[in-house]
Amino acid sequence: MKIVRRVLESVVILEITGDVRLGESAQIFSRELQSLLDEPEVQGVVLNMENINYMDSTGLGELVGYLSRFKDEGKRLRLVKPNPVVTKLLALTRLDQFFKVCPDEATALEDFVS
Repeated sequence: MKIVRRVLESVVILEITGDVRLGESAQIFSRELQSLLDEPEVQGVVLNMENINYMDSTGLGELVGYLSRFKDEGKRLRLVKPNPVVTKLLALTRLDQFFKVCPDEATALEDFVS
């Protein structure tokens, strides 16, 4: 798994490529989200999920856990372009009702301004 971080004022965009599954990739994913949660100047995170090939229950669990933590801290988490595999996983688990999913980064960023 590879994560590229871009910062736009108080919003961080994470472009995630590869698999998010039990083991090292889920740990890297978790550490990255935790570091953003710990940064007081970060008010929101956009997860570009277009290039995630696979996400297992561990990766999904990390995502759900951080959604709650971000809300508790008054920060926002947005998902952008989850690929069909991730979209299906979110729908099957009904988590698509809890996550704000945006069609592109521009839409997600506009959401932070409004």
